[in-house]
Amino acid sequence: MFFGLSSALKRSVHRPAVVIEPVREAGGWMARDEAIMGTAIRVELWCDDREAGEAAIEAVMQEMHRIDWAMSPHKPQSELSRINREAGSAPVRLSEEMFGLLQQAIAFSRLSDGAFDISYASVGQYYDYRAGVGPDDRQREQGRALIGWQHLQLDPRTRSLRFGRPGMRIDLGGFAKGHAVDNGVAILRRHGIRHAMVSAGGDSHVLGDRRGRPWTVAIRDPRDANGIVAVLPLEDVAISTSGDYERYFERDGVRHHHLIDPRSGRSPDRVRSVTILAADGLTSEGLSKSVFVLGVEDGLRLVESQPGVDAVVIDAAGTLHYSSGLLGAHARPSADARQ
Repeated sequence: MFFGLSSALKRSVHRPAVVIEPVREAGGWMARDEAIMGTAIRVELWCDDREAGEAAIEAVMQEMHRIDWAMSPHKPQSELSRINREAGSAPVRLSEEMFGLLQQAIAFSRLSDGAFDISYASVGQYYDYRAGVGPDDRQREQGRALIGWQHLQLDPRTRSLRFGRPGMRIDLGGFAKGHAVDNGVAILRRHGIRHAMVSAGGDSHVLGDRRGRPWTVAIRDPRDANGIVAVLPLEDVAISTSGDYERYFERDGVRHHHLIDPRSGRSPDRVRSVTILAADGLTSEGLSKSVFVLGVEDGLRLVESQPGVDAVVIDAAGTLHYSSGLLGAHARPSADARQ
């Protein structure tokens, strides 16, 4: 049989070759989940060709790994770890990406009058939420004395950072995740994807819609992991939620969670969760942290001052508060919340 095929091919070598196009595998909706940056990463998208869609997802996941390697406080070789080791004694030259992120972090510190401050890590480093361990009074006061975004000395000429107070630490936390979801959506656009969602824990960025209908993002009940208090229909927007239920432990009736008020070195207790909608993940993440620390009144005043930004805030009593752009048809309570 094979000999016969070989002879036939030899007899037809003078004929033009016929190129047979490979059959493209039918696409559709596809998704992938991974654990990166200490959180759940999910990419969901529509693509007409499955191979192309999977390649786009892989590109996003590789970008998530790259950002994790650069910005994790838990990896000794990361750029962030090098900053925390060396910037207290000498200027540390930064990558262009890191320099830009720190510039934006400082801008949010100014905007929020210090409610957002990446140097909160000077106190945050003492918490181990899994072990239920927090700083003692001496550690908290020592750490609090080192907090202060004004002492982050960024030099545009040398593209470097020096800590104005030796012993300071910084942590990009969710800010890096907001950056990651923005980058993920930019990658998908370059791959020709028009309908997608990229999420990293409490940070998501949606691209387009779900082919004729909006994406829907649920806001969970901070005191019921299975409960939903509101549903938001979304298109082409970034969304970030900061809550006191993500990483925490309770001691003597006090909830100690990972959102730290830079002014006190303690966990704020006036708000349970804040959800921010904005054009990009850095803005939504920076403002979600800021509003959580500021509380309902001051936080919503900040939100209303920013064009194109909206918020849903759940206060300490469990009451929902909406910014003006979400009042009416844009946000609706869930069935659970109405019961």
